[in-house]
Amino acid sequence: MLRAAGEKYLPMDVLYRKKSPYPKTYDPSYEKLLRDTMSELIQNGNEPICALLDRKKVIEFMESPTDYGRPFYGQLMAGPQLLAYLLQVNYWLLKYRIELV
Repeated sequence: MLRAAGEKYLPMDVLYRKKSPYPKTYDPSYEKLLRDTMSELIQNGNEPICALLDRKKVIEFMESPTDYGRPFYGQLMAGPQLLAYLLQVNYWLLKYRIELV
């Protein structure tokens, strides 16, 4: 359906190109950046996502081993991906001025 909807807007070679999976390269500095950013956000406590998170659980999660247990949605970079997702949700809440009550 999505391809059919885009047929008048996109070239056929773009519409029907071979699927390309998200790269699963791992860089420890990426995980460090995510952990540092999330730590700062949690310490601040004024970010919108803090109303949705259990601060203690997030800290425990970040202090566990790098693989953080089960993969998040089947991804290999389970922990870093979850932290990135939480940071993106916070960004979205800020950008669209969503107030949590």
